[in-house]
Amino acid sequence: MSESGFANKHPGTEEDTLSLVVTPLLKGVVYKEDSPDIWAGMIRLQVRLQDYLGVLGLDLFLDEAEGYAFLRAKPEDDSAPVKRPRLIARRPLSFPVSLLLALLRRKLVEFDAHGGDTRLVLSRDEIVELFRVFLPEDSNEARLVDRVDAHLNKIVDLGFLRVVSKQERLFEVQRILKAFVDAQWLSEFDERLEAYRSCMNAPQGDDDE
Repeated sequence: MSESGFANKHPGTEEDTLSLVVTPLLKGVVYKEDSPDIWAGMIRLQVRLQDYLGVLGLDLFLDEAEGYAFLRAKPEDDSAPVKRPRLIARRPLSFPVSLLLALLRRKLVEFDAHGGDTRLVLSRDEIVELFRVFLPEDSNEARLVDRVDAHLNKIVDLGFLRVVSKQERLFEVQRILKAFVDAQWLSEFDERLEAYRSCMNAPQGDDDE
């Protein structure tokens, strides 16, 4: 929907429109494809939106090319007399989930290098194979699949994967992952993977979900 279309659909003051845009951002990621009307209002009021969110201690991360936007907490100022409450909760990730996110990010880079389609869709079996190489060769297959399923559910909840087909177990890698695993991090990726491999081959407990 165009900016004028957004205005026609949501008549009122700029403050009204600002509220309509801020609310979904506070709930999570906003995708242009899923919410074209909200996206149009966000683009139109981007400067005011940044100023408003700044008062709340938040930054707007908006990627027009990829079509997504989300909020981040501003870095904490240790010199401030009063600490600002966090509106965006931190979500600690388990080691296996972090590993899968790194592998999916590398897969996205390889996919983009070949051009063509903009959507990277992987089956559950393909993701299992990405994960398998970091486990001992005698790993139990059923346990491996169960573990990967649990990790995938977590990654879907985080918004980095979208379920395309439950029956066929297909997942689309969401491009917002690029904002969390950046190019500088990827430049050290092989070194990091060796560290991951060593950690994965070390004895682990059952609380890695």
